[in-house]
Amino acid sequence: MAKNKLNKSWLHEHINDPYVKLAQKEGYRARAAYKLKEIDEAEKLIKPGQIIVDLGCAPGSWSQYIRNKLAGQAGGGIHGTIIGLDILPMEPIADVHFIQGDFREQDVLEQLEQVVAGRKVDLVLSDMAPNLSGVAVTDAARVEDIIDLAIEFARAHMKPSGALLVKCFNGTGYSQLVEKFKREFKTVLSKKPKASRDKSSEIFLLGKILKNPA
Repeated sequence: MAKNKLNKSWLHEHINDPYVKLAQKEGYRARAAYKLKEIDEAEKLIKPGQIIVDLGCAPGSWSQYIRNKLAGQAGGGIHGTIIGLDILPMEPIADVHFIQGDFREQDVLEQLEQVVAGRKVDLVLSDMAPNLSGVAVTDAARVEDIIDLAIEFARAHMKPSGALLVKCFNGTGYSQLVEKFKREFKTVLSKKPKASRDKSSEIFLLGKILKNPA
């Protein structure tokens, strides 16, 4: 009964959420697009001509937003390269190179390297989150594991002047993640966009300019 009540309450909140309505109106697949939009508008992350990798991209709202920012060339198309990676399938998005698979696996990395064609990436984005168990210590370890992978990926594929934006959670283990980012990047900022629900502990960490590029 309680679970039923909770589902109804979530559904009511979701249907009346202004960002859900806006996403439906503007054709975004999820309200998450507005989290990236707000961070991008404040930090000027996405610029024409960039190579951008969207880790954990499904269902695709971040890739949609990036595409809209890089569009506008005469005759269609975009000025830049967008590569989305996810273990889950994703409906195609125009001008987005989607690779389905785990980016820790060699064949997936090889596909990425084919698209990048020897160039370094300007911006790495990760909206990835593990399935949370509700056990703080376990969840903190899972979040840290995903962020470690994103940092490792950025170190291997990103320009020294590039930026990495990751999703994490403000709670157990968060201060350690901030310290980890400070060891890797010259500038570290935490961002809580308005589109992030107030009751959510979700927060985004942004690292700019690698300290010790590979």
